[in-house]
Amino acid sequence: MTVRVAIHHQTEYRFDRLVALGPHILRLRPAPHCRTPILSYALKIQPEDYFINWQQDPFGNFQARVVFTDRTRLLRIDVDLVADMAVINPFDFFVEDSAEHWPFEYEAKLRHDLVLYLEREDAGPELLNWLAQVPRERTNTIEFLVALNGRLQQAIRYQQRMEPGFQSCETTLAQASGSCRDTAWLLVQVLRHLGVAARFVSGYLIQLAADVQSVDGPSGPAQDFTDLHAWVEAYLPGAGWIGLDPTSGMFAGEGHIPLFCTPDAGSAAPVSGSGDACETGFYYHNRVTRLGEGAHDTRPGS
Repeated sequence: MTVRVAIHHQTEYRFDRLVALGPHILRLRPAPHCRTPILSYALKIQPEDYFINWQQDPFGNFQARVVFTDRTRLLRIDVDLVADMAVINPFDFFVEDSAEHWPFEYEAKLRHDLVLYLEREDAGPELLNWLAQVPRERTNTIEFLVALNGRLQQAIRYQQRMEPGFQSCETTLAQASGSCRDTAWLLVQVLRHLGVAARFVSGYLIQLAADVQSVDGPSGPAQDFTDLHAWVEAYLPGAGWIGLDPTSGMFAGEGHIPLFCTPDAGSAAPVSGSGDACETGFYYHNRVTRLGEGAHDTRPGS
């Protein structure tokens, strides 16, 4: 039996005066390739006098373009969705023989299609040193990705960072700490420098407390939890886009709900737009609620 959960995500901007808002882009709808079944979705916006157009960006993500007609002191965005948390085996895929072992080469046509996801930033001394320590022996590709993801999780301490933007790879490695978006962007660059196409993912993370405490390992969160999160997808011939979460060191499963996937991390902000100059207060909260739950299955996927 699976667990159905409801997510409520509220984002609020309070302005110290009446302001005119420019067009805003909201990237808060589950992506078309989301593997977790989304049973319902609703988006509510204040102020209520606006025009909205749903679009798909050049990479196939859903986005809402919102045009406001009146000046306002408040911008509030509420997302409500219901998801079916059926267990997803993150290793339920096949890899083409040509990519079964790393290092591998994409065939010419596929490499052309993936060109944006192979673009690399110039590596500084910290990144070059980190890459130099990656074993180059021919190895099973999945085992290679598991080890790489786990190694990064061990190397970078998670830090909740409220400042906008992203740390450079050099800063994240030098400080050995970063937010989920910092570590995700670092993994994107590591993969690209190692010849693997990768993209940045912004989405929701849902973690449910286990019904039974673990006997020989960590039991996970003490209570149900959800928040905005960032991770990475790598492209493997035959398998397609595979999710890797360097913050946890795990592959993406049913708790990872992608909202936006882009070659450049700066293009995946959940909300972007402009307005008159003013002092702004920012508030948000995320809540997950179980609906008509059965037992939360803590066994590995079949």
